[in-house]
Amino acid sequence: MEQQKLNTTIIYVLAILGLFCCCFGGLGFILAGVAYYMAHTKLNEAYLNPEQYTNISGMKTAKTVALVILILNLVYLGATVYRISTIGWDVIMEQSREMMEGYGLEVPE
Repeated sequence: MEQQKLNTTIIYVLAILGLFCCCFGGLGFILAGVAYYMAHTKLNEAYLNPEQYTNISGMKTAKTVALVILILNLVYLGATVYRISTIGWDVIMEQSREMMEGYGLEVPE
């Protein structure tokens, strides 16, 4: 029986894209969540037939990376929701406008 290699590339790509999307209010939790789910599913398949798969430790690492990025995104999302609920959207937009003007950027009205 030929062994199959667990492909971790897509897990890493989704997780890293999720990390980049963390800057958008924590919305990267979607990509990181998908990466974590995919890694979890593949590991469950591998645990059922461990002799059929190679690179199980690599998939464990990919799952851990996805989980860490997922947690970071969820914390950032929670902080964003908290900030919007306590300060208000209008105040946040005004602060953003002032920062853009401070950097000499053109501010759309």
